[in-house]
Amino acid sequence: MLNIADYSAEYVKDPFGILSGRRYEFRINLDIPEDDDLYTVNGVYARVIVKEEQGTVSMVTYDLLERGTDKILEFDLEEEEEAELEAFCKEHLPEEE
Repeated sequence: MLNIADYSAEYVKDPFGILSGRRYEFRINLDIPEDDDLYTVNGVYARVIVKEEQGTVSMVTYDLLERGTDKILEFDLEEEEEAELEAFCKEHLPEEE
């Protein structure tokens, strides 16, 4: 289970109209226990790109990064955690600007 500390989300503008649908970028700060392999002293956040098209919302990609250094961590979430992350993003889509 993911422990989400806080998050920010914003609509990603496509000035050239190349991408179909709308994209949103989430930065989700995760609360990772010290005994977890993913734990770092600085903390961890997920950068998630979500696509909304014709009423369907799906996660396009995500990266796990170390807070402060923005270093990409070479870990993947488990399937259940990915599903949790996607569900969280679906529930917290920002309003388009």
